[in-house]
Amino acid sequence: MKAVFLDRDGVINVERGYTHRLEDFVILPDLVEVLQLLQKKGYLLIVISNQSGIAKGLYKQSEVEILHKFMVDVFTKNGITLSEIYYCVHHPDVSKCICRKPDSLFVEKGLARFNIDPKKSYFIGDKERDTEAAEKAGVKGILIESNISLKTILNQIN
Repeated sequence: MKAVFLDRDGVINVERGYTHRLEDFVILPDLVEVLQLLQKKGYLLIVISNQSGIAKGLYKQSEVEILHKFMVDVFTKNGITLSEIYYCVHHPDVSKCICRKPDSLFVEKGLARFNIDPKKSYFIGDKERDTEAAEKAGVKGILIESNISLKTILNQIN
């Protein structure tokens, strides 16, 4: 199996900083089309996101779950299946963990759970911590600018 791992804020939806309200969750242009194409190419799609606002008390885990349900519903209506959404609720100022990117626990979890070949897989992220997590797990990281169309990097994915 092969997969494309995706960061959430800035890659899937508009990066606003601590996005947790449904009215602020805007899916980026071209994203649905790109994910449909990647899925047709045989890639599993897995989201990995740091949600440290939970540890900081800025918002609740239930608010993140509402956003994720909305995102999954939009994707499902467009024939896109997310294999999993992993998100870290910690922040180093508040709680220690090994799941927060740039650590690679969630990438490794996805690789093991779905029997994914890291050498055939990619991680698209808008922060260096995303590509660091990818590379620690043997996955090719693709660093993008926040809020750009993923069409701009499709040529980097075989």
